[in-house]
Amino acid sequence: MIVLSGMIGAGKSSLTNILAEHLGTQAFYEQVDDNPVLPLFYANPKKYAFLLQIYFLNKRFASIKRALADDNNVLDRSIYEDALFFHMNAEMGRATEQEVQVYDELLDNMMEELPYAAHKKAPDLLIHLVISYDKMLAHIQKRGRPYEQPQNDASLVDYYHNLLDRYQQWYQDYHYGPKMQIDCDKYDFVDNLADRQAVLRIIDKKLQERKTLDN
Repeated sequence: MIVLSGMIGAGKSSLTNILAEHLGTQAFYEQVDDNPVLPLFYANPKKYAFLLQIYFLNKRFASIKRALADDNNVLDRSIYEDALFFHMNAEMGRATEQEVQVYDELLDNMMEELPYAAHKKAPDLLIHLVISYDKMLAHIQKRGRPYEQPQNDASLVDYYHNLLDRYQQWYQDYHYGPKMQIDCDKYDFVDNLADRQAVLRIIDKKLQERKTLDN
């Protein structure tokens, strides 16, 4: 099982689709476009941060259980990133101490239960997508979700920069299994076929080193 991580607009869903097709396996996507809470959060972050994160946590727990139960799958985001978002929102004053306590206890219980529910300890590989603010913003503008656009909400500029900074430490602290990074400023795996093939070769090599892919 492969899990992807990275910023909003980094290209996780696109690479998930590319990898699933390349490896002949199933893709699991995060629920975004039909997420009923996400637009509410962007409209009123302080009111809906806790509800949004519980919604995501529940969906991510269900997805990774299903993915870990099978032999081969790719997830475009996983439960391992969940706390990063909520703790940052809490530090921004968007969640109460009680909400943080409830969230942390629930996440801890889920992480303890996961190996028993899925009969596997952790993903075989984490692929973290590294991207600059300008490149991320170009991707966000291209896909056109109104609630993600900084021109519609100036507070998103600080939010995105804060999240970018925190991802560096999050990746360093990730300890559940093998991990690697892909530079999304260097490789345009969505629109450039040569870049796509280069990225797939890099990932294949890593999987072969881990003996999770035949040579």
